Amino acid sequence: MGLALAMAVLSQKTLADPPAVNLGSASGFAVLAGSGITVVGATTISGNLGTFPTPAITGLENVTLNGVNHAGDAVTQAAKTDLGLAYGDAAGRTPTVTLPLAADLGGQTLVPGVYSESSSIFLTGDLQLDAQGDPDAVWVFQAGSTLITATGSKVELLNGALASHVFWQVGSSATLGANTAFAGGILAFTTITLQTGASVDG
Repeated sequence: MGLALAMAVLSQKTLADPPAVNLGSASGFAVLAGSGITVVGATTISGNLGTFPTPAITGLENVTLNGVNHAGDAVTQAAKTDLGLAYGDAAGRTPTVTLPLAADLGGQTLVPGVYSESSSIFLTGDLQLDAQGDPDAVWVFQAGSTLITATGSKVELLNGALASHVFWQVGSSATLGANTAFAGGILAFTTITLQTGASVDG
């Protein structure tokens, strides 16, 4: 089934929306890492901050933190366990749409579902997520390797879509280009990098 046909099928709501990914205690964190956090330049983080088992945070003086720094403590350890479970859940979902290789989601309007790509997902320009008035609408994006956005790209939430119901499961690394306005929680196995001016509503 081609991508265009799959979108037409989903737009008719013939497939049940997927349930949300349960983040457990990780849901209170804006940034939750395993091998340390590096901050370069002025950064605002709204939510808790933590890293375990490596508690090092470089550049913390650059951060305006509207939350609690839990680096290395028991709260972070529990949240990391929950994050691992959530990552496994997201990665194990059965796709409703299999994206073409090296899919670029720019210019698309997508209804709820599980969108899977075996290598990399790209975003150049704007992606619209349309809940069609459903308050329980959920999107799960599965990138086998990387998630990469171009400078100035944007994820827009339409008709009741919630950032807390959007999940990006990434097999290795996610990189958000400069001035990207992103929506959804990023669960990346290796690293997450935000370039200058990038923001995440998760």
